[in-house]
Amino acid sequence: MPRNTILAVLTAAVLAGGGAGAAVYALAAGGSTKTVVDRITQTAPPVASVSNSSSSDLSVGDIYKANEKGVVEVDVTLSSSSSDTSPFPGGGSGGTQAESAEGTGWVYDTLGHIVTNEHVIAGATSVKVSFGDGKTYDATIVGSDPSTDVAVLKVNAPASELSPLTIGDSSTVAVGDGVVAIGDPFGLDDSVTSGIVSAVNREIQAPDNTPIDGAIQTDAAINHGNSGGPLFNLQGQVIGVTAQIESDSDSSDGVGFAVPSNLFKTIADELIATGKAVHPLLGVDPGTATNGVKIVSVESGSGAAKAGLKAGDVITAFDGKAVTSVGSLRAVIAAKKPGDSVTVTYQRSGSNHTAKVTLGTRPSS
Repeated sequence: MPRNTILAVLTAAVLAGGGAGAAVYALAAGGSTKTVVDRITQTAPPVASVSNSSSSDLSVGDIYKANEKGVVEVDVTLSSSSSDTSPFPGGGSGGTQAESAEGTGWVYDTLGHIVTNEHVIAGATSVKVSFGDGKTYDATIVGSDPSTDVAVLKVNAPASELSPLTIGDSSTVAVGDGVVAIGDPFGLDDSVTSGIVSAVNREIQAPDNTPIDGAIQTDAAINHGNSGGPLFNLQGQVIGVTAQIESDSDSSDGVGFAVPSNLFKTIADELIATGKAVHPLLGVDPGTATNGVKIVSVESGSGAAKAGLKAGDVITAFDGKAVTSVGSLRAVIAAKKPGDSVTVTYQRSGSNHTAKVTLGTRPSS
């Protein structure tokens, strides 16, 4: 049975150098509409070394065998109004109709928590999770975060069904590294594809239009239905959650993007602990500079304002990590929590300064 893409059209993207009509699509499947998400092009920083293989690398087959039990299918039923304001338009009748979506998820822990993308389960009235042995369980939504496209589900499945995947460090991922994706493209369960890391530190757009920094670009074939699935390094560790493709054809053209593991793990742990994710706020409007990030303005009452940062200052380091772009600043802030005290190094009138800043909480979208 043919399957169509899911979700509402957010924005169409015509990309520089990509050809007319190129767009970035979320990867859920089922239903009758599709999500189109802007991609902001960002050049990847130079990579000191390329690690294509090592003595500890596993074969694609070994990675699949070791992890297939921990990858699940996520089936969503949602009820959507056809009103113009609905993010899931149904028909033109003005009434309500049932729709379905399908994506991928994977076992996060032995308590039954499942990680997937937020756009897979957004608007769900019910969610079911199917394991490789064919057994299906009702799932509850523990929490979701549209700012990072991360969601956590929970199933009451026996321990024998739960095989948590091992999470790797996405900060060590390098261009040229081999990767493996497992998911359910077009409803084809437990499909495995492989490729390399095409670029790192890409910026993609979350469902609420918040930039997601540090995304991993890969040429491993991923398609609609792969959303929420794991992207493995060659040690069999999850280093990303597949979320989007850039395509002229609305199918895989070898340009896919994954939310990095260091980000989704932070968010998943927050969702499990509290049911919601909170995001830290420095309190500055950043701009480009040749040697860091220029502060365009400072939010009144923010941690940055209280620490004495001013418009015109150029941030060069954040908690000891060099800041070279707006994206890199957002990424290091995102790795912190509201209330954390951090050291900000900045330049003012040609002199270097440091300030201790207590991060605030970013308002909800």
